Amino acid sequence: MKLLALDLGTKTGWALNSPDISGVRDFSIKRGESPGIKFLRFKGWLKEMLKIAYPDIVVFEQAHHRGGAATAVAYGFQAHLLSWCAEYGIEHLACHTGTLKKFATGKGNASKKAMMRAYSENFGREPVDDNECDARWLLEWAITELGLK
Repeated sequence: MKLLALDLGTKTGWALNSPDISGVRDFSIKRGESPGIKFLRFKGWLKEMLKIAYPDIVVFEQAHHRGGAATAVAYGFQAHLLSWCAEYGIEHLACHTGTLKKFATGKGNASKKAMMRAYSENFGREPVDDNECDARWLLEWAITELGLK
């Protein structure tokens, strides 16, 4: 079963289990560009992901109200993601932030630093940033949750 895990945001962390790769995709806009461009870039990138590994399930960290631009981006990306999943017949699974933190560290209110430390200890390397860290933990959580491990 192919899984794609996403930590949604302007810098979206992603992880695949087949092939086993992960990284970060930056959807930042350049000076003078419309704020909507990041959503178009995100939609285009999702289509690229179909070519790389047509996932059976997409797991993502649920958007929640943080306030400001980060919340708008997270909810916007989540809407596009759910639409994309429906269009291509891909199942999806959301994970609450507290659930993910507890899975990774044993504490539902773990800091980014604690998540990164747990990543290094578990995967034996440093993540690109906290976005890749969260995406990789989402992948591991989904594998465990779905009984694939």
